[in-house]
Amino acid sequence: MSDSRLLRKYRGETCLNCNHPLDVSDKFCAQCGQLNTLKKLKVGDFVREFFASIISYDSRLRNTLTALLFKPGKISEEYIKGKRRSYVNPFRFYLSVSIIFFIIYGFSLNFDAIDYNIRKLDNLSENTSNTFKQELSEVPKEDLAHLDSLGLNKYLKNDTITSYKDIYISEQELDSLSFFTTLDKRLDLYQQFYEDTSITNAALGLDSLKHTKTYYHRYLYHKGVQLSDVTSNLSSVLGYFINKLPIIIFFYLPVFALFVWLLYIRNPFSYAEHIVFLFHIQSLFFVLYSFAFILSYIGVGQIVFYGATLIFFFYLYKAMRRFYKQRRFKTIVKFIIVNFVFLILAFVGAILSFLVSFAIF
Repeated sequence: MSDSRLLRKYRGETCLNCNHPLDVSDKFCAQCGQLNTLKKLKVGDFVREFFASIISYDSRLRNTLTALLFKPGKISEEYIKGKRRSYVNPFRFYLSVSIIFFIIYGFSLNFDAIDYNIRKLDNLSENTSNTFKQELSEVPKEDLAHLDSLGLNKYLKNDTITSYKDIYISEQELDSLSFFTTLDKRLDLYQQFYEDTSITNAALGLDSLKHTKTYYHRYLYHKGVQLSDVTSNLSSVLGYFINKLPIIIFFYLPVFALFVWLLYIRNPFSYAEHIVFLFHIQSLFFVLYSFAFILSYIGVGQIVFYGATLIFFFYLYKAMRRFYKQRRFKTIVKFIIVNFVFLILAFVGAILSFLVSFAIF
């Protein structure tokens, strides 16, 4: 920042930003923090302020990374005590490192290979189905009655579907069914109808099926079209889902923080302080695995991921020990509980998030 702009002769008695009254002895506004100066801006002032902001952020970023990587729990401990100017905001830092992580992670995904493997599974499934039907054709009809106890009767019926007419159901019949049953039958019918007719226009398809052309029904028809060709759409859905993961996890962590808050309900930590701790931990996870992916790209091997996992779990234990200040036994027990619940919630959250991603894809 230019020294000339700090000179007393350029100071005013009112903040130009918020109109807060000032004294000429005030270098900055006590209300909003803006520099108290009446001096006109020059190009040099912009350049100096730009580099000053970079240096300031660089210093906070360096402090944040140093504390986060080498002093488990310290950054969260100091942040909730009020030492916040030295570190990057935990939520801003999380978003930054998560975006970087998923960009790096995206390079490791081979969507062509994913599609190829899906096609192989489809072919394997079709071959298995044909073999199974051939074997069953040799079974006497009287013995087929016993297949229902094995759960194979439903399989045989589904396997005989050759046209949408085999599963056609009218609008009146659908109205008499429950919501989820109706949803399942509509998607099956629309998917099969598209495969038979190649009609992508929802209005035309629904009209052909004599179904009402509501917005919801047109939406389901489009989803049926997408489901009919999972091989070509799955990689796109996965890509869309991965792009949304930083935001999904951003909203998932506060939900998980509710459980952590209940686990430590006797401790003097607020819900917001648990959130700060979890965001720092998740940021560390992204930093570690970003390094692991980079090392794997240059040929170190998959062992780096095992190392990153061990380091992360050790780090989490040490961070919990320092931040919550409990004895070793209590920390170990809660460490196990926290990870167990995290995996369950993450599994449920991933399924729901993927379904939502497909729904809005």
